[in-house]
Amino acid sequence: MRLFAALIPPDDVVEDLEEFLAVRRDFGEFRWAAEFHVTLAFMAEAADRHLDELIERLGRAAGRRTPLTSRIAGGGAFPDVARARVLWAGLELDEAGRTELDRLATGCRAAASKSGIGVDGQRFRPHVTLARLGRPAEVTKWVRLLDAYAGPDWPVEELALVQSHLGEGPRGRPRYEVLETFPLGREVTDPR
Repeated sequence: MRLFAALIPPDDVVEDLEEFLAVRRDFGEFRWAAEFHVTLAFMAEAADRHLDELIERLGRAAGRRTPLTSRIAGGGAFPDVARARVLWAGLELDEAGRTELDRLATGCRAAASKSGIGVDGQRFRPHVTLARLGRPAEVTKWVRLLDAYAGPDWPVEELALVQSHLGEGPRGRPRYEVLETFPLGREVTDPR
């Protein structure tokens, strides 16, 4: 299974971002994301036998963190604007929110590792992937455009475990299925 632990913005936040992007989607050689989320830990190959333990550990990791407030604002490109492969929107957080989010990402990665599941990716950089490019391109104008965007505040109160089904979504993109959600700030105790 392809899994990821993520924050999923509420509908009003997604609608605001969609409105901002709608008039711009026809320009550029982008494959626009079908759904928006903030990936905290990506697990490209997770065996079914590890799923129950992962769910238990993610519940504990979420329970140790405090809810926070964020907003999607600004943007950038990976690896950089001169040879971008991914166009993304950023997250605006206060210092306490950034600390909580970093700790949540660390907890999600540890939950996967301790469950016997490898975690892909590099260090956590909070962002929402907007689009991918088929080949590297210069995207300075797009990043400047995103710098003008600031969406509504968003109360981050839960973590989601999502399964990615490659090629099953619209136009051959991934289809995402939320397997479980975990509230932040409600410590789950282990009965053992």
